[in-house]
Amino acid sequence: MIGLVDCNNFYVSCERVFQPRLEGVPVGVMSNNDGCVIARSNELKALGVEMGTPAFELQSLVQRGQIRLLSSNYELYGDMSARVREVLEEFSAGVEPYSIDEMFVRFDGFDHTTTLALSRTLHHKVRQFTGIPVCVGVAPTRTLAKLANRAAKKLPGYHGVCVLTPEDNETRGLLERTALGDVWGVGRRLVERLAIQGIETAWDLRQADPKAIRRRYSVTLERTVRELQGTPCIELNDADRLRDRIMTSRSFGRLTGELSELQDAIRQHAQRGAEKLRQQDSHARAVLVFLKTNRHRPDLPQYAPSVVVELPEPTDDSQPLLAASQQGLEAIYRRGYRFMKAGVMLLDLVDANRQQLSLLDTPERAAQRDRDHQLMATLDELNGKMGKGTVRLGVPRSNAAWQLRCAHRSPRWTTQWPELPMVRT
Repeated sequence: MIGLVDCNNFYVSCERVFQPRLEGVPVGVMSNNDGCVIARSNELKALGVEMGTPAFELQSLVQRGQIRLLSSNYELYGDMSARVREVLEEFSAGVEPYSIDEMFVRFDGFDHTTTLALSRTLHHKVRQFTGIPVCVGVAPTRTLAKLANRAAKKLPGYHGVCVLTPEDNETRGLLERTALGDVWGVGRRLVERLAIQGIETAWDLRQADPKAIRRRYSVTLERTVRELQGTPCIELNDADRLRDRIMTSRSFGRLTGELSELQDAIRQHAQRGAEKLRQQDSHARAVLVFLKTNRHRPDLPQYAPSVVVELPEPTDDSQPLLAASQQGLEAIYRRGYRFMKAGVMLLDLVDANRQQLSLLDTPERAAQRDRDHQLMATLDELNGKMGKGTVRLGVPRSNAAWQLRCAHRSPRWTTQWPELPMVRT
């Protein structure tokens, strides 16, 4: 059996953990640069506010005090997600993160009664230890676990926990009531094509012949059919699998054409990419740098260049990666354009423990490489203990255009020393 633990209204729930006054209040969390709503409390949903609603359209409600809009606080959300995972790992050795607010948990070897009891324990303990409310759906396959989790969240009778088996009447009734578009991995175009065959619900798809589905559609949809029938066919990518590329980018708080501000942005992105590279114990052979203007501004000239800079040797050292990134920026920068986004992608990654060294390597170069490695390790250790960005190469300008707008961001309660919650007596 496999369970899916899904955090309810995760971003809003993270904010409420440290701000109980937000309980019962219509709350929305905005996207980067406070552009649009990307997370909503149930109270905000009840007011008819849709996902993706531009923030400026809601300002009248904000000014009247009817709703609260907060800037996204990803550092807090990431830390709270890690805490939820730690709780789950106390009860299961097989925890597989699917997204920041969803994690699959293995329930191998338990009968139905024990699985249900353990699921209810998880439902309670995560809330008790982290303050985050969750729903738990358990079934023999990931696709069915997704449907079970949806039922646990949508149907009050389950009280946040739903355990399904393939052949029981409860599972059949749930599949018959589930529209095809609500099945994991079935997109809108597939829904339209399958409807022509009379396949309109999850139960209809379950009854289809898997081989015929494969011939007419794809092996991916065949796996979905078999999963609905109770046969596990979908495995998640190993969370520890090395990524073959690492990209860091972000839209700017305002448009800019200043080279100095773009250099600051590229420097920050390259440093962050180098940190991720070292975390997965890889080296990069090349760096891609790109810029983008705002394609939604036809009144401005458009330009979206990119360039790849090959490194002299594979490395995870921030210093040569920054130098290559700045070299790439200088190659593609043109005056007269106002850019809204910049980014750095580290390419052609190799295992740091398997890289091939040059036969012409000298003892002096090897010694310098060891010193650079120690420097980066010390930098990562300090940033891990004292907070991200405590030690960095170069000092970013305050109020630079590339920095995000986050006028309504709550404190990063759990990761920044100056922002820790304080109790006064």
